[in-house]
Amino acid sequence: MDVRLAIKQRLEELGLEQRDLAAATEVTESYISQLLTGKKLPPEPGRTDIYDKIGKFLKLPSGKLAKLADHQRKEVLKRNLEDPPKPLFKEVRELILRKCPPGKEKQIQVIFEKQPFGELERLVTQKLLDVVKGVAKDELESETWLRSVARLTGRRYEAMRVSILEFLDADAFNVSAESCATFLEPLVESWDINLATFGMEIVLNRRLIPGYAKKFEFVEKDAAQTEEEPGLTEFLRQPSVTGGATGEEIEFLKGLRFNAKHPTPLYYYRELQNLRDPLHFREDSGDAMRKRRGPDGVERQMQLDSRKRAVQRWAKNKIAPYKRSKS
Repeated sequence: MDVRLAIKQRLEELGLEQRDLAAATEVTESYISQLLTGKKLPPEPGRTDIYDKIGKFLKLPSGKLAKLADHQRKEVLKRNLEDPPKPLFKEVRELILRKCPPGKEKQIQVIFEKQPFGELERLVTQKLLDVVKGVAKDELESETWLRSVARLTGRRYEAMRVSILEFLDADAFNVSAESCATFLEPLVESWDINLATFGMEIVLNRRLIPGYAKKFEFVEKDAAQTEEEPGLTEFLRQPSVTGGATGEEIEFLKGLRFNAKHPTPLYYYRELQNLRDPLHFREDSGDAMRKRRGPDGVERQMQLDSRKRAVQRWAKNKIAPYKRSKS
């Protein structure tokens, strides 16, 4: 059963009319009629409050209509996925270009017109919609705010409720010229984009949303490594092998990154030994590491110092015969 059939059936059971439902949900009777006749796709449940209002009025289980609507929308959208993206309405494109800085309007227009609905145009349109829809959703329950926008656009309160519900359900691929004229035109003061970094700045109408400006930056970042390497986990489970590794040393091992490779516990053992070997560091950094190890590592440090002196003697004895033969 889809949403419209569920609502129709319940209206008949309770002996109610469409106008009763429209009054209870604070929308126009025309909007309810279009929903029940299938002329409008049921709005996305997460973007509207209409299912809660209808459910309470018709005394239906909480969440029932939202689940039916979600299922119905997925079926319809699945059938539409193969269709190529359609270009924006001419009025929508002109409105968006009109809001960008005058000195950049021609440059942006040339980019927009290279494709019917290219990547930059989709990016700008969707970000403008996201910001304005966020404000509209926050103010959906504010009758004062809705009435002020209604007066600004010359609409009745119920008609404005219908417009905002339809706008909240729109995206860059299906936004109407009417929705843009009702919301983007009065609410967006200006927008700008850095074509090198694709950072966007959007400024909204300060009379309706005081002090509201939003910036977006699109930057590439390395994927964060959230899980500990299995080899490191196994290595840390063996105290006899870790040799009393300090917290700083463990953090160093955790910070190592590998591209599509997974080191074994032996690798981490050798890395820890390399980290502790003073031969791999300058004298000043070696002294600092020696201090961090504390008194438990004194005996080991003596062994390392002995190793170092032995290597130096070996190098000296190896060079001496060469000097004698040369003389």
